[in-house]
Amino acid sequence: MAQNDTLGAYLTDADGRALYLFLKDEQDSGESTCYDACAGAWPPFTAEQGAPSVSGAAADSLLSTFERRDGSMQVAYNGWPLYYFAKDQGSGQLEGQDIEGFGAEWYLVTPQGTEVHANS
Repeated sequence: MAQNDTLGAYLTDADGRALYLFLKDEQDSGESTCYDACAGAWPPFTAEQGAPSVSGAAADSLLSTFERRDGSMQVAYNGWPLYYFAKDQGSGQLEGQDIEGFGAEWYLVTPQGTEVHANS
């Protein structure tokens, strides 16, 4: 997990790279709608890459995985499949926050498992 002055807390992988949810996905469906060109721009966060950086037992209980069409196991948080943004190359890069692409909005993920919006 990481913290941003404007956006607040958000999920990351173990290396601090931001994780996103895609509003075109259906929460708790156990499926991703992001394949092909979409997955090139928004690579899925898979179990082979480790677990998201979360804290506390409640947060751990929101983690799950599901099988993608290619057989890899994608990580979900609060039922939302998790993705990287290809243009984010390291810790603290949040270029994918609140942008539209491939038919819906992309957002960072809060520790509660909802989309991040700028603090008022």
